[in-house]
Amino acid sequence: MATRKLTSEEYGLARWLLEHGNEQAKDYLEQLDKAEATLWKCECGCASFNFKVQNLPEAEPGVNILSDYVFGEGESHAGVFIYSSGEILSGLEVYGLGDDAPSELPSPSEIMPFQGADDA
Repeated sequence: MATRKLTSEEYGLARWLLEHGNEQAKDYLEQLDKAEATLWKCECGCASFNFKVQNLPEAEPGVNILSDYVFGEGESHAGVFIYSSGEILSGLEVYGLGDDAPSELPSPSEIMPFQGADDA
């Protein structure tokens, strides 16, 4: 599978998400340091990307969310999560909540936790 080096923005966001994710998330920091991005592009044009970790097989289909946050507001309200599959770091997904999924990744300073219904 063809890959490319992660950009500093991709690496920084992925690292932040793993450092601030669920109790399993930090276990994937070592894999992130060996990860590259695949050349796959989502058809919708969003900024999502998949990982290929050096010396590990390609991740199997499936999504085990390690960290999930939101950013933006109104029509630009969106979410971002990082996930694994089969204990292999698999991808980083951005998705739209108010409109189309963003074509650019948020910076860690823009993201915030989900507000539950009881917090409203």
